[in-house]
Amino acid sequence: MSGVTATYLIYDQSSIQKKAEGIAIGLTVGSWTDLPELTQQQLKQHKGQVVSVEETDAEERISEFLGKKVKKGIVKIFYPGLNYSHDLPAVLTTVFGKLSLDGEVKLLDLEFTGDLLSSFQGPAFGISGIREKLGVYNRPLLMSIFKGVIGRDLAFLKEQLRHQVLGGVDLVKDDEILFDNPLTPFEQRITAGKEVLGSVYEETGHKAMYAVNLTGKTFSLKEKARRAAELGADALLFNVFAYGLDVLQELAEDREIHVPIMAHPAVSGALSSSALYGISHSLLLGKLLRQCGADFSLFPSPYGSVALERDAALSIGAACKETSGIKETFPVPSAGIHPGLVPVLIQDFGIDSVINAGGGVHGHPNGAQAGGRAFRSAIDAVLEGISLSEKAKSERDLQLALDLWGQVEAGR
Repeated sequence: MSGVTATYLIYDQSSIQKKAEGIAIGLTVGSWTDLPELTQQQLKQHKGQVVSVEETDAEERISEFLGKKVKKGIVKIFYPGLNYSHDLPAVLTTVFGKLSLDGEVKLLDLEFTGDLLSSFQGPAFGISGIREKLGVYNRPLLMSIFKGVIGRDLAFLKEQLRHQVLGGVDLVKDDEILFDNPLTPFEQRITAGKEVLGSVYEETGHKAMYAVNLTGKTFSLKEKARRAAELGADALLFNVFAYGLDVLQELAEDREIHVPIMAHPAVSGALSSSALYGISHSLLLGKLLRQCGADFSLFPSPYGSVALERDAALSIGAACKETSGIKETFPVPSAGIHPGLVPVLIQDFGIDSVINAGGGVHGHPNGAQAGGRAFRSAIDAVLEGISLSEKAKSERDLQLALDLWGQVEAGR
């Protein structure tokens, strides 16, 4: 039967099994034992089914935090596809709508089956398509971010873009808080970006992409994205959780847009940060972003000042690439990234990942070009199988970066 199986982490004072059964009934047919037998037969195909329950005692710290002794359990419940239209808002409302208000239930995973799974086309480009666009196949991609461009004009943005790409950066994205404004209007950013990237390509032969921030009121986004495509935009940055996953899917599946989409995690922390409730990082920033069409998923790295717990970050990276019949999404661990972290980044997220840096590029003592070169040298060192320290003996930009930020070798 077509449908979705939801996996939850549940806390309860009494029986996890009974709570699971209550959820399965409450989110589908509403009640069961009080129904006449004929009605039960009629509604059987709509009834939620508890698939499994693994119950254990909760950690003492959880009970102390909740102010009561609780058990915990990993619960799987199947929701028949007959109950809802085959779109993500309907699915999420079914499996976690009012249940999200419980405060002691976390949605860990969703497994789609049958024709429900085919409702999600995934990324239009994915890892393979982005690599083809850039002509880069044998290393992680390198991305940097515009810094300090609010209140600055288009000439400043162009100069910053040029320096980053001359340093060997493959992708440059807008700051997620750079919105449409009189100094750097959306359409002019696209045409200016194309001019700079075209000029650098003619000079050096290095291809790069610029992701412009798609913003505005929800019902204007499609037309704005279509215009971006007409102007030849390389990619769109999108604050998906300020709008909704369904909006991302609409943009990704629109044939008149057909531009790679870079999903930013802004606002997602409100949904995923708690260990007790909300949605797991791997589901929200990995599986669902991928199914809804993100070509890139940005998320906090385990290493920086806005660090995500390492297992959670690794689970996002895995969900971006694990087998599911659709194209893979580039995992983009971000925040606090500098050249000295390149070995552990490649160890943790593999070759098919994007190394994303802001201050790690712009903060280099010799500027953004040198910052980009330092990262590229660090990537080369890992692929050559030598230490960063060894590589830095012949690469001054890398040595300066290591002197400033230090290094973390793989296998730590």
